[in-house]
Amino acid sequence: MTQTGIALVLGATGAIGGEVARGLLARGWRVRALQRAPDSLARRDAGFEWIKGDAMVAADVARAARGASLIVHAVNPPGYRNWGELVLPMIDNTIAAARACGARILLPGTVYNFGPDVFPAPTEASAQHAPTRKGGIRVELERRLRAASADGVRTLIVRAGDFFGPRGAGNNWFSGALVKAGKPVDAVMYPGAKGVGHQWAYLPDLAETMLRLLDREAELPPFAVYHMRGHWDAAGTQMIDAVRRVAGRPRIKVRSFPWWALVLIAPFSETMREMREMRYLWQHGLYMDNARLLAVLGEEPHTPLDEAVRATLTGMRCV
Repeated sequence: MTQTGIALVLGATGAIGGEVARGLLARGWRVRALQRAPDSLARRDAGFEWIKGDAMVAADVARAARGASLIVHAVNPPGYRNWGELVLPMIDNTIAAARACGARILLPGTVYNFGPDVFPAPTEASAQHAPTRKGGIRVELERRLRAASADGVRTLIVRAGDFFGPRGAGNNWFSGALVKAGKPVDAVMYPGAKGVGHQWAYLPDLAETMLRLLDREAELPPFAVYHMRGHWDAAGTQMIDAVRRVAGRPRIKVRSFPWWALVLIAPFSETMREMREMRYLWQHGLYMDNARLLAVLGEEPHTPLDEAVRATLTGMRCV
């Protein structure tokens, strides 16, 4: 049975936050979007109730969440910068607001929580021995949500692979490495090791998966975690081939990502340091089975790869 009410979305201008917010609106939810300077936005989604405020300010989040039955926590620092100073205070503010108004928290999860000790197929219950600083922060973030669930704050987490999508030309590997927004596709730069699989998540599919789970709110446990299969590229070639087909250039060049350059730049750039730490996810295949998700939904929303890549490249103005 579909649930509706008031939803507060933190990160509504971002890729996944925007997708979820638009999906909620289409399902009949009243959507509030917290933004530090909404009047300065070049484009604002129609139908959202834009509220001026900062996710780092507890009072702002609490005020925006009054009367809400859902808080979508899809806010992250831009790029990889200042994670240590910003991520955990923001989730603490969300938890406090959810506790005050009785809302469930929805969190887009990642694979950063996992280390090679549970590869190649971690489950929802696998140990989280993140080998990176950013991964360690994600582990602590989820730990705080689990602890809060024992105190009445319900949480839904859907973990997925690397994002790509028509409105996702921001902080992701597809738009930051494979192709460049606004330019015809004349080459693909691939970060992965040859023959190593990689897991991708098409943003509209991820948002729809979350929304279908929310439709079953009454059936969800207080701390609900599910893995999404998305698009599993078993040999690291399927995404490249899809880009070639969609671009109409079957012999397009494939270049190796210049990891060596990150070594040189990392001492001077926090973003480059964080990107370099994530290399292990391109050196080892990680596949998340979605059996638990299927047991609840019966199927996972899944857009065919070529269709998803075409929409993504069109949205990035590459084709």
